[in-house]
Amino acid sequence: FAAAPENSPTFYKDVLPILQTHCQTCHRNGEIAPMPLVTYEDVKPWANTMKAAAQSKQMPPWFADPRYGKFSNDPSLSPAEIATIAHWADAQAPEGNRKDAPPPPHWAEGWIIPQPDQVFTMPVPVQLPAHGDVEYTYEIVPTHFHGGRWVQMSEIRPTGREHVHHAVVYIRPPDSTWLRDAPVSKPFTAADMTDPKSHAEALATTSDMLLVYAPGSEPDRWPDGMAKYIPAGSDLIFQMHYTTNGTAANDQTSIGVVYAKQPPAQRVLTLQLDNHSFIIPPESDDYEVYRRGTLPNDATLLSFFPHMHLRGKRFEYDIVHPDGTFEPLLKVNYDFHWQLSYRLANPVPLKAGTV
Repeated sequence: FAAAPENSPTFYKDVLPILQTHCQTCHRNGEIAPMPLVTYEDVKPWANTMKAAAQSKQMPPWFADPRYGKFSNDPSLSPAEIATIAHWADAQAPEGNRKDAPPPPHWAEGWIIPQPDQVFTMPVPVQLPAHGDVEYTYEIVPTHFHGGRWVQMSEIRPTGREHVHHAVVYIRPPDSTWLRDAPVSKPFTAADMTDPKSHAEALATTSDMLLVYAPGSEPDRWPDGMAKYIPAGSDLIFQMHYTTNGTAANDQTSIGVVYAKQPPAQRVLTLQLDNHSFIIPPESDDYEVYRRGTLPNDATLLSFFPHMHLRGKRFEYDIVHPDGTFEPLLKVNYDFHWQLSYRLANPVPLKAGTV
């Protein structure tokens, strides 16, 4: 093994543990990052780039304003970890002794969550053009559940990730009328819906989301006692937002689920607050758009998933008190290419009627 300058960090002893904790979820073969950061041979050519990205806090990506809220999934490096990477790069990236390496993490093959109990896949691949806009594309996948199922973990995996801006998997219970006139088990868009009501329904829903995927987002892993619920006879509706990049491709997205071992004490729901009917005036630099909602029941606030499209810049969640004052819960700078979820380190109890 290569000798390291005295007192300098080495790859196996000091840098690899940081990569395993903060980077390898994305930076390993088959995942979304452009290169793996697993072996010494993988990492050494990137030493100076890693130093610069760590010192600028560009990587790992995290956009929350530190003045508001603490989040359990904050991947940010500590000052000591940033200094370790910098000192290691400055020392010409010494390898050190392989015996100092921590045990490698165990990754389920092809999945970040443990091996799913069941996988639901869009039956028909979606053909994507090389250029132009692609309308939101849907596929309805029946579950054929004879009884309700509680989902403890879930993960969405597109096959054409370089084209997927976001994917949402909705739970359509059997008593829902949403998109009942739409075809099942094949792709369709709002433009395919000739009935005006069905056309409008393709653009808005009150159905619960099982999971949202976007570049940088995480699978769901709910703690014991909490889970998502899929009623018997439900369908899963995949909503896909694709972008083009000059190369034609196809995508056939799947969602894997791990079922709870027993019914939980609390049901997790995803509430949507969206506003897609605004018009940005010409040459407006900072145009603010608002949306508010009122909780119908007591609830515990677990996490946020801010989502916008190309012109989005900043995002904020606030509690609006009866006197009209705002209590910020999360403020983020928005990045079109990295859309993260923000899980509260200390979930917030909220009373019915909270705005």
